[in-house]
Parts: sequence; C-alpha cells; structure tokens
Amino acid sequence: MVKQQTIQELLEVLHQKYELVKQGGGAKKIETHHKKGKLTARERIDYLIDPDSYFLEVGAFVADGMYQEEGGCPSGGVVTGIGYVAGRQCMIVANDATVKAGAWFPIAAKKNLRAQEIAMENRLPVIYLVDSAGVYLPMQSDVFADKEHFGRIFRNNAKMSSMGIVQIAAIMGSCVAGGAYLPIMSDEAFIVEGTGSVYLAGPYLVKSSIGEDVDSETLGGAEMHCEISGVTDNKFPDDKSCLDAIRKHIDRIGQPASAGFDRKIAVDPAKDARDIYDLIPADRLKPYDMRSVLECIVDASELDEYKPDYGKTLICAYARVDGWAVGIVANQRKMVKSGKGEMQMGGVIYGESADKAARFIMNCNQKKIPLIFFHDVTGFMVGSRAEQGGIIKDGAKMVNAVANSIVPKFTFIVGNSYGAGNYAMCGKAYDPRLIYAWPTAQMAVMSGATAAKTLLQIQTATLKARGEVLSAEAEKTMLDEITDRYNEELSPYYAASRLWVDGIIDPVETRKIISTGIGAANQAPVNERFSVGVMQV
Repeated sequence: MVKQQTIQELLEVLHQKYELVKQGGGAKKIETHHKKGKLTARERIDYLIDPDSYFLEVGAFVADGMYQEEGGCPSGGVVTGIGYVAGRQCMIVANDATVKAGAWFPIAAKKNLRAQEIAMENRLPVIYLVDSAGVYLPMQSDVFADKEHFGRIFRNNAKMSSMGIVQIAAIMGSCVAGGAYLPIMSDEAFIVEGTGSVYLAGPYLVKSSIGEDVDSETLGGAEMHCEISGVTDNKFPDDKSCLDAIRKHIDRIGQPASAGFDRKIAVDPAKDARDIYDLIPADRLKPYDMRSVLECIVDASELDEYKPDYGKTLICAYARVDGWAVGIVANQRKMVKSGKGEMQMGGVIYGESADKAARFIMNCNQKKIPLIFFHDVTGFMVGSRAEQGGIIKDGAKMVNAVANSIVPKFTFIVGNSYGAGNYAMCGKAYDPRLIYAWPTAQMAVMSGATAAKTLLQIQTATLKARGEVLSAEAEKTMLDEITDRYNEELSPYYAASRLWVDGIIDPVETRKIISTGIGAANQAPVNERFSVGVMQV
C-alpha cells in the first residue's frame, strides 16, 4: 500500500515544484537573456508591480508534465496573474522567452485566454509584456484555426477595447506574424530599442517569400515603427524605462465603477491559519470537521450558519473574509445525523443538503453577496432510497442555482472533487471567477479505488469474452497498473497543468486569494438580473 503523504510533505513538494517553475527555461537561458540586456518575464513583473504588493499568479503549473517529447514547456511559456500597478489591480501577461523563445504551445493559448477571461469578467486593465517567437510550428495544427485557438486572443483584444477595458502592450522582444496583432490591437503599444521587434513576417520569411534581403531592425525595429510606420507609440532604451512608462499610464486611469459588495474593517481569524495543517488528514478517506477549517479562514472565526440543523452534509454560512461579506458553501466531511435520526456520510450531498444549498445560493444572489465554495465531495447519494427521494431533482435544483448565479463565485478544491459533486460545488465548468486547489486535492469522475476496480472488471470481462482467463496474480498486476495510472490523473498537478484549476496553493493563502478576487470582482458592476428559469421542485 502506498503511504499517504502528510500535508507538510505535500507542501514541500509544492514549494519545490514552484521554485523549479520560476526558473523557466533554466539558468543558462536566463543568463543568455541577461546578456542581451533583457529582464526575464518574472523580473519584469517584479519590477512593474508596486513594492511589497501581492501578485496572484494564474496558471503557474500549466503544462506540468506535458510536452516532454518537445523538452517541456514550464508554465506554458507565459506568466500571468493579477498584480497591483500604481495602486490599481491589473491582469499582467508576460511571455517567457527563456522557454522556447516564448513560442506559443497549444496550452499557451488556453492560458492567455484564461487571463483575458479574468480581465473581462472583472474589468481589469491588461498589461501585455510581449516577447514571443510566435506559434510553435511543429504543433501549429493545434493552435491555429479553432474557436479557442490563438485567433480568439485577438478577437478578445477587440472585444475588451469595445468594453472600455484598458490594454497596454510593451514589445520587449520578438513579436511575429499573427502575434503582432496583440500589442497593436491594444490601446497603446510601446517598444524597447535594440531588443523589441514587430512584423508580420521575419527576415527569413520575407527572403523566401519575395526575395528581399532586410535586417530585423529595418523590417520592424523600434526606430522604424516609431518614426516611419507609426505602428508603435513610443520607444524606450531598456526594459525598466519601458515598464516605468507603463506604470505612469496606469496611474492616470480613471477610477473603476463599483459592484457595491459589502466590506468592513478586516479582523484576523481567532484561529491560526496554520492550524489547517493539523485539521486535514493525510488519508483522503478519513473524516474531519470542515467547520473547524473554515474558522481558520474567516474573520474572527465567526460563521453565521444558514439552516444549521438541516442538510448537515453541506455547510452554508454567511461570514466575512478580510472584511468582505461572503456566502460559503462547503462539504462537511464528518459523519452527521439527520433530523430523521439517520446517519449520513460526510462528503456526500444528500437531497436535503442540495435543497438547502440551492436556497442559500439564491439568497446570496438576492443580497448581492459573493459565494465561496470549498470542495471535499465524493458525489451525490446513491441507492434506491435516494432515488425514490428525488436526489436527481434536488441535485438539479442546486446545479441550476449555481449555473445561474450572477454574483461572483470563487472555488477551492480542499480534498476530493468527484463526479457531479464537482459540478454542483461550482467546478470549472460553472464559471468561478477564480478556482484554486490545495495540495490535498483530487479531481476525477470517481475515486481512484472505485474507478480502478470498475475498469478492471471491464477489462477482465473483455478478455473472458475472448476466451482468456487471468490468474489472480495477473489480475492484481493489472489492478496496480490501472490504479497507478488513474491516481496520476487524480493529482492536482494534472488538473493545474491543463488549467482545470488556476493553480495549487498553500492553504494559508486562501484568505488572501479570496480578498484579491472579490476586490477585482468589485470593479465590475453586476447588471444581469438573477433568474433560475424552470426549477425542479
């Protein structure tokens, strides 16, 4: 049996992996970058954002374990996140030219689009720090022509402009082919002398296409575009002066509108956030009290529970986080007794739990209170009694309320997140403004043990149909192989690499992320009317 890792061991893995990610293409590539007089993507962001301010990275573990045959692509070759520039929250998108010269891999398209989605939902100004060789040609068929390939990025440039969302771009390295449209479709486009260049076709392609010999500077350098073509607005001698100019421009932007979410003076939790490390068991099957975990996150550790004696496998509560009023929906992971005296399993959504949550979500929409979801869910209750009680109907009601909710939603995968439970608890498909996983998270259609046994039964049945019978030893070997493969896919890093979640975080960061997310959401007034349409009752 594989030993369960403690949360401290999982955190050590998280920190080690993140330190590796921050190295981008590696020390040699960074050194080469510096010799050209350029800052790296992360150095540019560190210089740009306000001193000692918080940068919420989105997609740090994108492409983790992917593209191994291509040499890997740490963070998808682009660094994205919400940072404070001149006191204003901005979405920052910085190409990492130490990774394959910043070339666009398929996952990079998804990551860029996610950054733009967050900016559009929250009406955040966007800063593009461009340094990319363009599409990674060996994989061009996976990035070019479909709806959510790279063309969508430029479509979003145009849409954001029409929405009044400020976009400022700095051309700090290569900017080639279709990618040239991204900075030039921004409101303002700056360029760094000597290192920045922008053109639809580079010197080699121009030579092969029309036979013209031309160098990069003449074709698309800073001097040409600022003095002759007028494509770029201003040129700067180095990265830092260009970033300084961006900061000045952001400093002049008018104040954002307010959604009016309620905020009081923040009060620290009465419990230490690090107590979470002792509250979450290493074994994902073991019960624990989710209420105690929430008390480590909310202001003054105070929860005002909604229907506390009904539908107890879901905790619904009003609270404050860093002063912001929030509504919390969280899976209770310990065994509870229903009002009818029946024992109910923690982490399972029963009919009355779903019914309670649906009503609570509607109340939060009525009161204009953002929603926070904490997952540790194995799914909805099954069996004849549950079916006769209308579990599908109750589940549909909760899913309906989540799907049609118009207040901002934020999701944290604490532990298990299986099957339809993921959907009802506002998984990625239900448009959370931000979704992060703790290192203890697991996401899949069902648990590893259940899935492995099911898959084994299917495979052995297929072999028997062919007249083949497995020995007990061969059956065990097959089960172990299936389990190992499935457990790899359960990993939060598997989810983060594919942007099913925006990242993996130390649980103590949860409070800061909620506050950052609501602060961003508060800049986008909610004008849509809340309506659930036809609801099963």
